Amino acid sequence: MAAAMVYQIFSSSGLVSLGVFHLVATIRNHLKYPHSYSAKPFHTIPLSSSSSSHRLKHLQLYLIMAFLLVALAHQILVSWDSDPLLKGRTPVHRFTSLQSAAVLFLFLLLSLSLLLSESLLLLPHDLFFALAAALFYLQSSVSFSAASVQTSDLQAKCDSISARISVLCSVLCLALACQSRLFVADVGLGAALCLQGLWVLQTGLSLYVEAFIPEGCHRLLDVVNGVEGSTKCDLEESSLRAVAILDLAFLVHVMFVMLIMMVVYAVVAKSVGIRRLGSYEALPTASHDHNHIQLKSLSGTQA
Repeated sequence: MAAAMVYQIFSSSGLVSLGVFHLVATIRNHLKYPHSYSAKPFHTIPLSSSSSSHRLKHLQLYLIMAFLLVALAHQILVSWDSDPLLKGRTPVHRFTSLQSAAVLFLFLLLSLSLLLSESLLLLPHDLFFALAAALFYLQSSVSFSAASVQTSDLQAKCDSISARISVLCSVLCLALACQSRLFVADVGLGAALCLQGLWVLQTGLSLYVEAFIPEGCHRLLDVVNGVEGSTKCDLEESSLRAVAILDLAFLVHVMFVMLIMMVVYAVVAKSVGIRRLGSYEALPTASHDHNHIQLKSLSGTQA
């Protein structure tokens, strides 16, 4: 279970950092260039024009691909482990894990196409968002499928909420594919990525950390195969209570993401707005001097 929790933390940190970076870059671009603003599939890091800096401009894509490779390898490896909490045991677990691996591989191909788009593929941004919408929808389908074969209500609830967040990402990407100037949808996509990352962390805490497992639930051990499952509740009352706690935790995460959005917007707006105010401060002085010149010319004419 320690390895599973480490993977949950790894996935959570990657999604949250990606979401926050997307929020910062999107808000910054919208505030600096409100008339020419358009949503982008990824944001380059502004650096100098040297060759090494040019490679670092795509650092976001490199990190995304690295995280996807680790997640892909993890899903392939765990597909060979049995899971005592699934209906159908090992064959079902293997197929659901391979489905997740296939979706991650498609995301990896999309990231690679983004990296090559500037020099080789030259595909339009709306097509990227359309493909991302399709992949997020596939991800939600896999999560719903995984939830349906769980014997643990706690695990099924975590998977179903994750699937709903993926559906939200899919809808937002589809909206951006149709209208790339939808600033609200672009910001919402970054917030949804943050929410997915926080929920991945919450899933790991609720299933693998004893202190966060709801009362009346416990981790299972398949004594025959020696495989430890995630978490299961014995009584129906305990199961309903655990599901209600997860719903409450999800609302707390939503409020936290809203707070992140407001803080990021305030910080970015302040950093951009200081320069704007600095350029506007000279206007009153120039206007005063112009009025002074006009008054002098008028007084000279009257004389």
